[in-house]
Amino acid sequence: MTPDDDIDDDLPLASNGETHDLVLTSDMAGDRLDRALLPLLPDLSRARLQALISDGHLSHDGQTIADGKHKARAGLYRLFVPAPVSAIPEAQNLPLEVLYEDAHLIVVNKPAGMAAHPAPGTADGTLVNALLFHCGESLSGIGGVLRPGIVHRLDKDTSGVMVAAKSDAAHRGLSELFSRHDIDRAYEALVRGAPKTASGTVTTRIGRSPHDRKKMAVLKSGGREAISHYRTLNSFGGEKPVAARVRCTLETGRTHQIRVHMAYLGCPCLGDPVYGSGAPHRAVAEALKTLSFARQALHAAHLGFVHPVTGERLAFEAPLPADMADLLSALKLL
Repeated sequence: MTPDDDIDDDLPLASNGETHDLVLTSDMAGDRLDRALLPLLPDLSRARLQALISDGHLSHDGQTIADGKHKARAGLYRLFVPAPVSAIPEAQNLPLEVLYEDAHLIVVNKPAGMAAHPAPGTADGTLVNALLFHCGESLSGIGGVLRPGIVHRLDKDTSGVMVAAKSDAAHRGLSELFSRHDIDRAYEALVRGAPKTASGTVTTRIGRSPHDRKKMAVLKSGGREAISHYRTLNSFGGEKPVAARVRCTLETGRTHQIRVHMAYLGCPCLGDPVYGSGAPHRAVAEALKTLSFARQALHAAHLGFVHPVTGERLAFEAPLPADMADLLSALKLL
């Protein structure tokens, strides 16, 4: 597994699968949790159960349990088992906007609605499927069968610049760059309200939410350090802004980092179905409805790095996609 933060936490946060409600009686309590639950799951091996627990798929009274060594307690446990995924993605002739390509790597402008790689609930139609068709055998096996060439990711409904490796040397080099955070990454977000200060830095710890396995959250302890810098480019709606355009640059690349940090600041990305709790201003809500805007308004606008093989400094920009540009135009009228 690559050390890149984006890949380390790349477990499906919402996917098809099965949920098992498991009741442990008082006479079953006291043993190791994984050992106590195993007889209730005849179709799972102990190793599979332990992996599911460590991946955050087990909860007790709404609290996620991530260690099967805990002592079992009486009560109701809920285990989510993701649907199986095909081990070998297929090449698919999908539209692909290529910003740069050479023998070692390829840079693309990923559209919203395209997942980076196959996962439970998203078996095909991904960037990996498109890259396998476009790059042919040059991508085969680079970085693993399921995610060939992938060294970082964007959420399915986040658009923008991504780089993928076409050679082992590029895969190693890019993975090291991401691991050292030696990559320039900037995103643009359209958010509800506006940050209290026009610019600043958010430093927190981010990990899987203890209350909802489908979400990441800012944690007081545990998780991993997450650092985002932000700058408000424009605000809309007068002295008390109802929306804003914010540019974020990353020092780290945790799962859902910008979405979590913007929500932490009280101004979640517009259209975010997971972190956008609370209704936007009536005029903003009307604009979202009129435009049928139904994804988080987040776009990876800039990616810069040193080519891991040639040493050349590369930088790429992707303008706002049409849906975000239309939303921005509507916000400017408020």
